[in-house]
Amino acid sequence: MKILVCISHVPDTTSKINFTNGDSEFDTNGVQFVINPNDEFGLTRAIWFQEQQGANVTVVNVGGPDTEPTLRKALAIGANEAIRVNANPTDGFFVAKQLSEVIKNGGYDLVIAGKESLDYNGGMVPGMLAGILGYNFVNSCTELKVDGTSATASREIDGGKETVSTSLPLIIGGQKGLVEEKDLRIPNMRGIMTARTKALTVLEPVAANNNTKAVKFEKPAPKSAVKLVSADNLDELINLLHNEAKVI
Repeated sequence: MKILVCISHVPDTTSKINFTNGDSEFDTNGVQFVINPNDEFGLTRAIWFQEQQGANVTVVNVGGPDTEPTLRKALAIGANEAIRVNANPTDGFFVAKQLSEVIKNGGYDLVIAGKESLDYNGGMVPGMLAGILGYNFVNSCTELKVDGTSATASREIDGGKETVSTSLPLIIGGQKGLVEEKDLRIPNMRGIMTARTKALTVLEPVAANNNTKAVKFEKPAPKSAVKLVSADNLDELINLLHNEAKVI
């Protein structure tokens, strides 16, 4: 079984977020980047298939040379090889078109993508991939089993869980639950050293439209100052809750 894991290169949640060019672009200065958490759950599940069923695992990213350390980390975790499409990921459709070419040329049986990325939370790429390629698709996937060309997947639905049977080739939008957080892999020294010798192929992008463009980003409004009310001044507390906070 050939597995392709899509890896997004996203800011660490501890990074301070700023914007440039009239708040239309993300400012990468001083930002630490990591593997998108939803993708990391998917990668760990793919490594399980590698160890238990002999699958070959390839990781792929659409991005510039600055994303290669993130791909190398994925290789250190256990992926067999990596592919980087040398293009700026301008919008979801553009990324899906680039990845669809990689999938078609690589003949992958299973494609694991995170259901959304931590930075823009678009949640578009896995579904677009399935639409472009005509593959089976399960989103918000929390469990996945593969037996030959048959697959069983569970996904979150409102108020519960749905289990479906499907077949390969298959694309899933994965998330926490594919593996438990305690089972996420941390690269060890051997993995880090081995990753340096694994293949990282750079492909040039294919022509594709940018169907959307970010016009402006806004940060959440700053939190207002805390008002302290004396414990014996209940009238003032009720007045503030009713007239300012409007919660009673």
